Amino acid sequence: MEKTLNFSNTLDWFMAALAVIVGVAVLQTFILGQHYIIPTVLLVLTVLLGNLAWYGLHQAAWAKRVNFWCGLLLTAHFFFALFWSKKYRELLGDQFEWVCAAAVLVVGLLTWLYATKNRLWVPATRLPTEATSSASAAKLSADA
Repeated sequence: MEKTLNFSNTLDWFMAALAVIVGVAVLQTFILGQHYIIPTVLLVLTVLLGNLAWYGLHQAAWAKRVNFWCGLLLTAHFFFALFWSKKYRELLGDQFEWVCAAAVLVVGLLTWLYATKNRLWVPATRLPTEATSSASAAKLSADA
């Protein structure tokens, strides 16, 4: 497990931070809010985010790809919010464009660096080369 914070695991640590935040929200809605259905739904989200963070930090390829897609979708969310959001615009006022544009740039850059450092742009399967296919054919003929 890689415990340092670098570009090859930034989205993994981001998922871990989200899991902690949602976990605190579960406790808050259960204990202070006296709700019982909503915390259960939030607990499912906490478990999913926690597992994505855990397996991503342990270099599982499937978790790295899911975290990449989550980062890509979050970048798209901020980008579209820049043009069509009403709630965030009311909440942040005149600073909305600066905050949202910075979020697009930061999350987009982190997602791109995450994909680059983890070689997520390289296809998962490759066609066998001539040397490997002839070696495989020789092995198959020797087994027969």
